[in-house]
Amino acid sequence: MTVVVIGGGVVGMATAYELATRGVDVVVCEQRSIGSGSTERAAGGIRAQFSTPINVELSLESMRVWDTFEERFGIDIDYRQIGYLFLARSEAAATRFEEAVAMQNNRGVPSEVLEPDSIRDHCPGVDHEQFVAATYSPTDGVADPHLALQGYAQAAADEGVDVRTQTPVVDVIRTDAGRVTGVETPDGRLEAEFVVNAAGPWAGEVAAMADCELPITPKRRQIAVVEPGQPVPETDPLTIDLESGTYFRPDRDGDALVGGHVGDADPACDPDGYDRSMAFPWAVEALETVADWTTYFGPESAIKRGWAGLYAVTPDETAIVEETAPGFVTAAGFSGHGFQHAPATGTLVAELVTDGELSLVDPTALSSDRFKTSSARVERNVV
Repeated sequence: MTVVVIGGGVVGMATAYELATRGVDVVVCEQRSIGSGSTERAAGGIRAQFSTPINVELSLESMRVWDTFEERFGIDIDYRQIGYLFLARSEAAATRFEEAVAMQNNRGVPSEVLEPDSIRDHCPGVDHEQFVAATYSPTDGVADPHLALQGYAQAAADEGVDVRTQTPVVDVIRTDAGRVTGVETPDGRLEAEFVVNAAGPWAGEVAAMADCELPITPKRRQIAVVEPGQPVPETDPLTIDLESGTYFRPDRDGDALVGGHVGDADPACDPDGYDRSMAFPWAVEALETVADWTTYFGPESAIKRGWAGLYAVTPDETAIVEETAPGFVTAAGFSGHGFQHAPATGTLVAELVTDGELSLVDPTALSSDRFKTSSARVERNVV
């Protein structure tokens, strides 16, 4: 069996690797260089604190790989379980926290709801008096997406995966009966029993080539690297104020990454022509907002650099993993969760291709059919 994977980011390479370990001949078509899309611009967060069961389950399956990545792949991805700390300013948000933590705990996540006085035990720089509650899980953390991609790419190559960079897919081949049988590239046609759409922000365009319509929108997100007035300890968690939509996490040498929804947040854009540089006015507003609820940042803080990247967003901010058309598998729309959920996604796609069904999770939760009703629950998505 031959499978063509469209997209050489971490989701595409994890998928290629998992397929190859099951004896599948895999060709990866990447229009630029490996990881040049969303992966190279990811913040690297890994968490199980989600508000929907399907995302918790994807996280737990993926964490089993992240926890043992160096042992499996021989590369240290700088995986640090510093925790995630979510902050609530209203009683309504606190109630949602309690519901989410109960659901997470039922699935084995060691998250907990915190009273305001306990917030500073985990992050001393937060002005805890502004908040009514928080949630924290010690097993959440961060890793280096570039190193993880390197590990998957090398492992895929060792398994015989044919990775073709500078090879855009210009069309998806379908029979008169509607089955996908391969792709067209500038170098010619590639025949395949399955084609996997792991094209991230380009996934909607790729789906259209297969005469499929998917609600996946590329949206621009930004991150700033900041030298704070007071160094941020490396042990601080990734900390999010849900109401303002801003967050920070420790970086190197006391610096911090600052991001979130401020200003003209998350505009839809052309994935081929968007501005990849950080907008300085956005960075100033984000920094000022974070400074309002922390003691680390103030007038003496300096914005050192930053960048912009793309999320591939669905209406409920949860991925689509399914056989969208006969022979055409979608693994996209992760809405900012693609890096952290890549290991589980690779396994799910391998199941779809080799077994014809999903066993790890409820397939309806990842099916695009869910958008035909109004019952899909939106995931809280800040980072």
